[in-house]
Amino acid sequence: MVRILVAECKQEVSTFNPLLSHYDDFEVTRGDEMLRYQRRVKNEINGALSVFDQCADVEVVPAYAARAITSGGTLASADFQRLASEFLDSLRSAPAVDAAYFALHGAMASEDEDDPEGYLLAEARQILGERMPIVVSYDLHGILTDRMLQHADASVVYHTYPHTDFYETGQRAARLLLWIMSGAVRPVTAKVFVPALVRGDELITATGLIRHAVQAAHAVENSAGGLSAGLFWGNPFTDVAALGTNSMVTTDGDSARAEREALHIADLFWRHHKAMQVPLTSIQDAVSAAINAAGATIMVDAADATSSGASGDSNAILCELLARGYRGKALLPIVDPPAVRAAVAAGVGETIRTQVGGAIDPRRFTPLHVEGRVVSLSDGHIISESYGEHWNAGETAVLQVGSYSLVLTSRAVSLYDRSLFYANGLDPQHFDAVIVKSPQCQPHMFRDWAAQYIDVDAPGATSANLRSLGHQRCGRPMFPLDNDVTYTPTVRVFSRSGGAS
Repeated sequence: MVRILVAECKQEVSTFNPLLSHYDDFEVTRGDEMLRYQRRVKNEINGALSVFDQCADVEVVPAYAARAITSGGTLASADFQRLASEFLDSLRSAPAVDAAYFALHGAMASEDEDDPEGYLLAEARQILGERMPIVVSYDLHGILTDRMLQHADASVVYHTYPHTDFYETGQRAARLLLWIMSGAVRPVTAKVFVPALVRGDELITATGLIRHAVQAAHAVENSAGGLSAGLFWGNPFTDVAALGTNSMVTTDGDSARAEREALHIADLFWRHHKAMQVPLTSIQDAVSAAINAAGATIMVDAADATSSGASGDSNAILCELLARGYRGKALLPIVDPPAVRAAVAAGVGETIRTQVGGAIDPRRFTPLHVEGRVVSLSDGHIISESYGEHWNAGETAVLQVGSYSLVLTSRAVSLYDRSLFYANGLDPQHFDAVIVKSPQCQPHMFRDWAAQYIDVDAPGATSANLRSLGHQRCGRPMFPLDNDVTYTPTVRVFSRSGGAS
């Protein structure tokens, strides 16, 4: 019988969000409680468990899981230290194990640690030993650092955007770990850095130009000797020193092939990188289009995407709709704890005067005075329609302001599907205009039935207008922050038997 330790620590941050993230923004589970939760949701760990469960000689040792309720601002230093201590203490207190699988993200950042994932892996290596097989899975928005690769035997990364392969990524990681444990393979990994930050529809892996690089990664993984391959195009809003795009290829002992394939994937990405910027429409033009629309208009406010780390309290499109006298039925989510408290104090059916928007990021958003009727109140506990995960938006109120339904939450939750709307009895298809605070949702959720789907150039901590954000930490020059960026590929190779080169 062999024992495999399983642990998780995941969050994506926007360093442009002024509100720090804290320990209370994570759901933490341990041991059997962790396993009970993970088996209910279609995520990476559940995928890994599905593989381990098929092996009669494998015993899973559940250690620790810290999962951010949603993305957010930079993680406060003390809170990261608490999470890291708990994560690492769980490794120290675990029974003796033969290998480890970690589900991480790749785009965490704390006030004093640019590379939390690399830190956790370096410390885990000290605890578990140099010879312990460790495989890690990541989000493709992760920022792949040398330290992350130095302290793992192999890594796997999502292949899809919008993300639909959480479960499959865990399965890939588990199978690779079992191969390493058996001695059947000797992983060697090559990484190529590309100085580019990208955003937009060309990153949809089923249809966009990014598919060429992703398909090349698939081809490597499906070939003899190809163990893992992928593209980390990073999170443009996590402004840290290592920010950028990275290709990664792991082969069975063939460093020359790993280098060759990683360069090929990076080249396929660079060929198309200039097209990977979403065309944006001004707020004024977007509202004009909604006013003149014959059907439903979806206005994508990706600048305030909570799943990318934004504050969620933008009222920019709401202000323009009101200023222009838009008369259609509109549906808008806004994070605003004071407005929710006012609604709760008044009660369902009552009319209140309150401010909405700008409660978290007043530098970008000026609070708007409104009068509306409290339609409903809830505790904000939501089950995601996408993966069955539990989300907690805190106390939530639906405020009816004229023909506009405002879903006001006390805390941010992911908005990459319709879960928040459905949980409050609101069907987006019953509205004339819907503000979607996510850069991408699965097509059937909004795009397929809308008359218009408009990417709006709004202010926010996750704006696709990347030059508007003011990057300070990432390496320069960097596309599209700078003009005439050149790409000179260099390869770094990592092997647990041979170190890095």
